[in-house]
Amino acid sequence: MSLSTLILVAMGIGIGFGSVLHDFFPSAIAPLDQYLLTPVGTSFLRLIQFVVVPIVFSSLILGLTRIQNAAQVGRYAVKLILSYCLTSGVAVVVGLVLAVVIRPGVGVSGSGTIDMEAIAQSQSLIDWLVSLIPTNPIEALSNGNLLQVIFSSALIGVAIQLVGEKAASFVSFVESCYAIFEKVLSLILYVAPIGVFALISSVIATEGLQLILKLFNYVFFLLVGSLLMVGFYLLILFFLKAKPIKLLQSLVPALSLAFGTASSNAALPILLKDVQEEYGLREDIASFAIPLGTALKRDGSAILQGFNAVFIAQMYDIPLTTSLVLAISLSTFLVSFSTPGVPGAGIIMMTTVLSAAGLPLQGIAIVAGVDRLTDGFKTVMNIIGNVSNAVILERWETPQPSESQNEMLRAID
Repeated sequence: MSLSTLILVAMGIGIGFGSVLHDFFPSAIAPLDQYLLTPVGTSFLRLIQFVVVPIVFSSLILGLTRIQNAAQVGRYAVKLILSYCLTSGVAVVVGLVLAVVIRPGVGVSGSGTIDMEAIAQSQSLIDWLVSLIPTNPIEALSNGNLLQVIFSSALIGVAIQLVGEKAASFVSFVESCYAIFEKVLSLILYVAPIGVFALISSVIATEGLQLILKLFNYVFFLLVGSLLMVGFYLLILFFLKAKPIKLLQSLVPALSLAFGTASSNAALPILLKDVQEEYGLREDIASFAIPLGTALKRDGSAILQGFNAVFIAQMYDIPLTTSLVLAISLSTFLVSFSTPGVPGAGIIMMTTVLSAAGLPLQGIAIVAGVDRLTDGFKTVMNIIGNVSNAVILERWETPQPSESQNEMLRAID
């Protein structure tokens, strides 16, 4: 049985096990969750995080050393950022329009509490931009700050190109590190089904399926929004003749892991591997674009945050004025680029969007219960958007032959 199949089976068993615990053995939930499910799930996430930083750091440096010159690095970055902005704008519109048309918050009144003091205060946009520059690259690596790691490795990669042959021994060292941690990843993935089972069981046992049924429209239409965005990308890839079906097939293991862990960072190592080996994305583009997209590209967050804000406005009967919609749109767009790729980050970043739009933060308590489930959809969407933009960059960098040129090539054959 393939890894993706094992993960999906473990997910299904975990949902069933969690439901049985919640409905028939409520007294057993607390000890099982405290001493078994949560420790096993957390341990698996820590194992994945163990390889994320070294793989990102080494793969990005190796990718940059294969790029011809520094100007090409700049060209890749500019094209990716432009593509990110355009497609993230579409994702924001999808989330907002869907919520406005469907009106999932009308008639909903939720109970529940959330410790608002436990939600970290988000950085301002200026502070966030400044924080991308590390004061100590070793500290960035040890803290696992992915954006700072990417900045450090990009700077080192450019410097390696300028140094030339004198950096050959360091490049060999980095190649050894990449090979070692790639093998470590393959060992860790053997326990992925167990980790996913523990994570899903914990959520369902604690929250129960009843909460999901209560907010069925909310969850369902968030899924619809994600599917609409996936369809948008499939159309673009089909137009670019980029084999979208083959791409999705190559992503199945990474997407299964992403849904189970709700962490795009956790899925990054296997995503980086499969998109090159199974789909055939160019190595220089994959090693540059995939880590960068994992840190920045958040289509799932763009859909989720805009949808959530409108949902909460409807729930509290707050009119959707033009200024309110603009505030939601702009804050959602900016927050989508600064959401960490870890479970639960959406709840933290939601405070920024709601505060910017002047909406009640208490609305977070209503959606917090199903956040772990919607986090899975969001993470899957983030990964599809990330890879799709990497493929768009590859096609942008490698213009395809025209039909007349194809006919000439066929005639020569």
